[in-house]
Amino acid sequence: MAKRKSTIKRKTNETDIVVELNLDGEGRYEIDTGVGFFDHMLTHLSKHSKIDMTVKAKGDLEIDAHHTIEDVGICIGEALVEALGDKKGITRYGDSAVPMEDAKAVVTVDLSGRPFLVYRADFPSEKIGEFDVECVEEFLRSFCTVGKLNLHAEVPYGTNSHHIAEAIFKALGQAIGMAVKVTGTDIPSTKGVL
Repeated sequence: MAKRKSTIKRKTNETDIVVELNLDGEGRYEIDTGVGFFDHMLTHLSKHSKIDMTVKAKGDLEIDAHHTIEDVGICIGEALVEALGDKKGITRYGDSAVPMEDAKAVVTVDLSGRPFLVYRADFPSEKIGEFDVECVEEFLRSFCTVGKLNLHAEVPYGTNSHHIAEAIFKALGQAIGMAVKVTGTDIPSTKGVL
């Protein structure tokens, strides 16, 4: 089987990012975006997907973390598409429901080639430390748009913002890890392409 790895570099006036993915990894990670809570979330994404992930990002954090988080989502999405190649043999779908103390997140994905985000999560606070909770949706939107996948993230309940965000990223990791797994030899679509 071909190596399912990729390296993406993106440099703009706002950010300078390098992302490396190995879809057939063990969940090893090296994350440094300059945004502590976001780093914490990306480590969960890597660990629970079993995808080896390196993310190095420098952004205009003197403004805020929005550009950095959005552009990291773009890069991880692009890296996923590149590493998947023709998607031959992948499971395609993945889903996970993860409890995190008071909160539960349910994430389902379809590596269909058609981007769409459904996001239903209410946070009791606007920030987690210095992290704006609205950036969770921004990351998911840029990731699924560039990664060309359907992504549904729903949190039916939760009272602690940290726990809500962590449950989302852990569930996303599990769902993506399931979807990228090679379980066959053909393209999992009646169209013959994804």
